[in-house]
Amino acid sequence: MQPFILDERLGRDSESILKLGLCDLRLARDSRWPWLILVPQRPDVSEIFDLTPLDQAVLTFEQVTVGAALKKATGAEKINIAAIGNIVRQLHVHVVARFENDPNWPGPIWGFEKPIPYQEETFQAMKNRILEAFQ
Repeated sequence: MQPFILDERLGRDSESILKLGLCDLRLARDSRWPWLILVPQRPDVSEIFDLTPLDQAVLTFEQVTVGAALKKATGAEKINIAAIGNIVRQLHVHVVARFENDPNWPGPIWGFEKPIPYQEETFQAMKNRILEAFQ
């Protein structure tokens, strides 16, 4: 069995903040939206149906848990959850907090203008708020 290797674009665009049972939970570096990414730690998987039935159930549980924690941490009006892999084929699930006054409400976040990187202090504060929401 091949080892799991994170796609370099996911590594560049996000930072690992927590290892869950199946997934590496990553915080996107784009400060426009509180944006988490779940990456199942399985090699050569591009679709949810490529996972075993047990891993599919665990992924569903982790999506729900992460979505609830993100909503608690941010007070978001809506949590968007999507597995869209047109550019990065490695299976990953976006969990994004949305607000009616955010930069592209109600449109999608993908392809909208250029990312705005976090300042390090702001990134750490967001990371801590999200991690505290799991408790």
